[in-house]
Amino acid sequence: MSYCTLAPDAVLAHPSPQFSKGKFRNPAPMKRLSLVENLKLAWTFAFNKPAATVPTGAIPVQVLTRAQLLAAPDNTLFRLGHSTLLLKIHNEFFLTDPVFSERASPVQWAGPARFHKSPISIAELPPIKAVILSHDHYDHLDHASILALAAKTEHFITPLGVGERLIAWGVGAAKVRQLDWWESTEVRGVTLVATPAQHFSGRGLNDGNATLWASWVIRYQGLNVFFSGDTGYFDGFKAIGDRYGPFDVTMLETGAYDAQWPDVHMQPEQTLQAFIDLKGKWLMPVHNGTFDLGLHAWREPFDRIAELARQRGVQLTTPEMGAPLDLTAPQPGSHWWTQVDAASSAPQAPPSSSPSRTLTAGL
Repeated sequence: MSYCTLAPDAVLAHPSPQFSKGKFRNPAPMKRLSLVENLKLAWTFAFNKPAATVPTGAIPVQVLTRAQLLAAPDNTLFRLGHSTLLLKIHNEFFLTDPVFSERASPVQWAGPARFHKSPISIAELPPIKAVILSHDHYDHLDHASILALAAKTEHFITPLGVGERLIAWGVGAAKVRQLDWWESTEVRGVTLVATPAQHFSGRGLNDGNATLWASWVIRYQGLNVFFSGDTGYFDGFKAIGDRYGPFDVTMLETGAYDAQWPDVHMQPEQTLQAFIDLKGKWLMPVHNGTFDLGLHAWREPFDRIAELARQRGVQLTTPEMGAPLDLTAPQPGSHWWTQVDAASSAPQAPPSSSPSRTLTAGL
């Protein structure tokens, strides 16, 4: 169990244009669900989930070993699940939003359970040069995983305030680097830029937006990739694309969306537009295939983004969990999700639009 205690004044030491009146904020305000709407949503999640939000078959996973990773060529990416990505760059390993626990939850006896095992355990991982964190929600910042990784990780790169959580958990302060939007740092010749995202933060009832959220640009010599973390669609994608694009591969959130919270997670149509705004060359959908965090069929994000990419002539890469992806010469990959179970729903029409709303708590 990891109910993080964050000192009330922890983020006050970080002057930021995003910080106002004790909270980090998005440039455009977002409407929150009312108490009644939140209660109805909680009831739906607990007792009235639609069919096929969880696969009935086995998600294909290519098991990895330390030896395989050490032998892999530079500029290789391995998707380990949800938004956990392992990148080998300059003969070093960089890990995004590591979640290796069974559940994306403050407790391991309840909450969204994994659809599949991680392709590799933390114990089997080689030394990690840097862990890159997008924000502090439970499906992106996992207490047990951070503690297990601390001894083998040289650097933890975080948005403002998130590093304070890691230090409170026992991660050495000298390992932690915290960045505001548009700030950058360099690790072993790899440049990491914290770029804007439209989301929110918090791990409990009283710490909402006490820490910042971010997307990330990762650059090394001729390689240029983008990792969205969690975000709704906003004009920041165009600003990022204008400043740092084009990107060889854009790892963009595509999953856990709904018309009830359009500000903080993108519909597949918006993911595609974000890819265009970013001036991407290849689109890799993430934030799907591992946890049941929405009200759509588990395979719907894959079906919808694949069809949209086909219609628009976008190069889409969908590697199986654990499969290597050459970031300099990606391959499309198979539509592996269509073979998992026959009960999963077919592609669905986009839900009707609704007023801007956002979850008041959650993942």
